[in-house]
Amino acid sequence: MLIGYMRVSKADGSQVTDLQRDALAQAGIEGERLYEDHASGKRDDRPGLDACLKALREGDTLVIYKLDRLGRDLRHLVNTVHELTARGIGLKVLAGQGANIDTTTANGRLVFGIFAALAEFERELIVERTKAGLASARARGRKGGRKPKMTPAKLRLAQAAMGQPETKVSALCVELGVTRQTLYRHVDAKGQLRPDGIKLLGRQPS
Repeated sequence: MLIGYMRVSKADGSQVTDLQRDALAQAGIEGERLYEDHASGKRDDRPGLDACLKALREGDTLVIYKLDRLGRDLRHLVNTVHELTARGIGLKVLAGQGANIDTTTANGRLVFGIFAALAEFERELIVERTKAGLASARARGRKGGRKPKMTPAKLRLAQAAMGQPETKVSALCVELGVTRQTLYRHVDAKGQLRPDGIKLLGRQPS
């Protein structure tokens, strides 16, 4: 079975999914098997994607218009596809740079393998640069690592604020001095702790 996923970055109505919807329909996907989000690809909380991934079963194929509709970045995309592959689910991309990706075919798996290799290369470069930077800092008498922007006190404030419907996430991030990505790594949209938040507060999940 083919299941489609669509995403546009803004939820204010200025962007629509018509182009993606038409392309997915031409690929043979019926309306009730289409899932969508109106949110930035950098966000962790994408209910449409979560529902789509839950709906997929072994033997199904996830179809997207372009690669950037699915992943936050290359590594996130590769990890997502690896998880799908482990469940026996394929991925097909209709347009853009990844239009040759169809993990249900040998050629498509080869193309995706190149993407995966690039992601691994990128990861190794980051690790290498980080180690070099820490070594350089230690040589100058400084302890490595950046001071974490999220603190227990800020996290408590974030928990309380995220539980209020009138809270604007962008304003909260400015007030706390953290990025949206950092915020959502620690708490979800309802203010519940995520793994990073649990670790920061030294608590075990209940």
